Amino acid sequence: MLQIDTSAPVMVTGATGYVAGWVVKRLLEEGLTVHAPVRDPDNPDKLKYLNEIAAKTSGTMRYFKADLLDEGSYAEAMAGCSVVFHTASPFFLGSRDPQKELVDPARLGTRNVLEQANRTPSVRRVVLTSSCAAIYGDNADLQDTPNGVFTEEIWNTSSSLEHQPYSYSKTVAEREAWAIHDKQDCWELVVINPSFVIGPGINPHGTSESFKLIKQLGDGTLKAGMPRIGLGVIDVRDLGEAHLRGAFTPEAGGRYIISGHDSDFFDLACDLVERYGDDYPIPRKTLPKWLVWLVGPIMDKSMTRKMVARNVDLPWRADNGKSVRELGMSYRPVKETINDFFQQMIDSGYLAS
Repeated sequence: MLQIDTSAPVMVTGATGYVAGWVVKRLLEEGLTVHAPVRDPDNPDKLKYLNEIAAKTSGTMRYFKADLLDEGSYAEAMAGCSVVFHTASPFFLGSRDPQKELVDPARLGTRNVLEQANRTPSVRRVVLTSSCAAIYGDNADLQDTPNGVFTEEIWNTSSSLEHQPYSYSKTVAEREAWAIHDKQDCWELVVINPSFVIGPGINPHGTSESFKLIKQLGDGTLKAGMPRIGLGVIDVRDLGEAHLRGAFTPEAGGRYIISGHDSDFFDLACDLVERYGDDYPIPRKTLPKWLVWLVGPIMDKSMTRKMVARNVDLPWRADNGKSVRELGMSYRPVKETINDFFQQMIDSGYLAS
């Protein structure tokens, strides 16, 4: 069991987000006071799902006005906090201006939060939500890894502003975090590196890329077939637990790959067919790589020919052993995750039958 001191508050950036929602839920269930810096603390619609959780748990929510890119705006929310969870970072594909829309917010936001931690004596640990995208850029990178598996020792060196800019932004932001950490000795840094996050959200009407991508498995977008693209999968509920353990396991430190299963997009579709295949146009066949290479960029500008060449029909494998050994993590079955997520989309009207 974790020994959690509930006497000091903790701060969570991006608290209304998809991943952070489950982080906040676990913190509230443990009886903690959660400081949530948000752009508009007076907007009840944005905060209602967190408030509903707080009403059912022993924890307490407190909101503060702040903006990720405003230097010093986290001072009030962070004051007195022992742990800072930095989850806020842009995640969307097909950016028109990757530097402005992805890289700058990710790096500058990380810098603002961590430099405020430097100015806040109560902070003892920062838990950063990074990504496996900071470890690899393309599935083809697996060929250059020791033993053919991604580990925490590996850094993404194949992404750039022009190729896989989201992955590049996560790499830049995490390197910024480690650079700031290494110049001080007041707080510890624990980095959570999740793979592709799916599962039911605290907000059933979420707008993250995870919702959009899984929705395509049931809305007819991919009914003609889909490419095989290897990826890791993590349930958002398990990811929330990993953040809690990263914060309150005394010996935790460094990076943690948080990924329950090595999978691919077509496998996720197959996991839905038994339960939903009669009612939804879930893809039942794969597309050959040559066809994806030919028409993919026409259908989706984010699917460049380089991306197709380096990812389609290539596996993804990662070692999550460090999270199991040091954080005591266990991971629920991927079929449970994808089915729970899909059912939530149906129940919320996000996915029409």
